[in-house]
Amino acid sequence: MDKLRYMISDAANLVNVEAHVLRYWEEELELNIPRNEMGHRYYTKENIQQFLKIKELKEQGYQLKAIKMVVHSGANPEEAAALSTAGQPANTSLNHSTSYASAEDKMAQFRVLMSGIVKEALAENNQELGREVGENVGDRVLKEMNYLMREQDEQEEERFRKLDEAIRELHGKKIKGAKKKEPRRLFAKKEVTT
Repeated sequence: MDKLRYMISDAANLVNVEAHVLRYWEEELELNIPRNEMGHRYYTKENIQQFLKIKELKEQGYQLKAIKMVVHSGANPEEAAALSTAGQPANTSLNHSTSYASAEDKMAQFRVLMSGIVKEALAENNQELGREVGENVGDRVLKEMNYLMREQDEQEEERFRKLDEAIRELHGKKIKGAKKKEPRRLFAKKEVTT
């Protein structure tokens, strides 16, 4: 049985938001929205329900960080909101088991935060490294091209020199051959007829 698929405009109408909002939520919340063979998004009933839940949480005042934790881990929205607000003091009224789970969640949040920082640093470093590699490779390619061009010029010059020698030698042989066949007479005898 085929599942019902919705185009982005239909999905946006069902959720009662603009289409760009769905794309924004997909990107920010790292949602796995299926695409057809042409790369176009299509939405299932489950996706629509997920978007309705996201919209409801947004209307309740939750930030996308907390909603992301709820969507991916199934956490309680209140706990996710508490974890997503950095720099706020922890709630001291929590019992020991809750604070232990909260510490694990904080560690997970720390890992995500550090992962983002490392990714950003690597991206910046990769751009600079790419530029340096490009310059170095460009210099090496130019030097190699110059060397190859000089080598080609030398080979052509040698070929022309040999061709010139061959032509001169052939020309010399023709001249010698012509002298042997018909000796020239400097003084021709005049015949006198009487």
